[in-house]
Amino acid sequence: MTSAEDEKELTLIDHLIELRDRIIKCVVAIVVLFLALFYWSREIYNYVALPLVQALPEGSSMIAIDPTSPFFAPFKLTFYVSFLLAAPYILYQLWSFIAPGLYKNEKALAIPLFVSSVALFYSGIAFARYVLFGIVFGFFISVAPEGIQVLPDISSFLSFALTIFLAFGIAFEIPIAVFLCIWAGLAEPDSLSEKRPYVVVGCFVIAMLLTPPDPFTQSILALPMWALFEVGILAGRIMRKRQSEEEAAAS
Repeated sequence: MTSAEDEKELTLIDHLIELRDRIIKCVVAIVVLFLALFYWSREIYNYVALPLVQALPEGSSMIAIDPTSPFFAPFKLTFYVSFLLAAPYILYQLWSFIAPGLYKNEKALAIPLFVSSVALFYSGIAFARYVLFGIVFGFFISVAPEGIQVLPDISSFLSFALTIFLAFGIAFEIPIAVFLCIWAGLAEPDSLSEKRPYVVVGCFVIAMLLTPPDPFTQSILALPMWALFEVGILAGRIMRKRQSEEEAAAS
């Protein structure tokens, strides 16, 4: 007859085995996507770099300072693209692991939050690619001193692009963070609204830390962050209103 401590130990081992299996599934998914996309790695890189190439003066092009960059830059980008495409499956595995330990009302809330988180993260990357890049690269190239030929290095561009993608992807999660704070009772919509001036300053400080050191790029990140903060407050107000209506109906 096993003791309670032995049963707990077995349960912990079972959880660790399940976690290991789900991590392996996530890694396999990323590898499969990477192998499927690697053949088009140059096309993927060209697509991401297109706003910069279009902003370059006629006759100019990107360069590769490191001899290995023409191979490793598209390779690295393809890996990150594979990870992003596998994100919904990774979140599904995470959800499947933690769902048994959640209450019914927590499960009802978690699924929309997972879906919204993925959609917002993708939206942040799309905003950077389709809105930010064209404006920023056009601005930077237009202010180059006379006599300076702009020839961006492909590895430097990739580092810049990945930093911006990550920054905007995280920034677009603000509504989720605000909503969770309200749902957990850590803050109320009215109290968050009163702190709006501090939030605006905080958005610019975060933008300063996450983006290159120029006010133009920082403003393009800070202003959407502020707008998304307001969206989170609005969602929190709607949630609080529904909770009040349910409590009134139950009483």
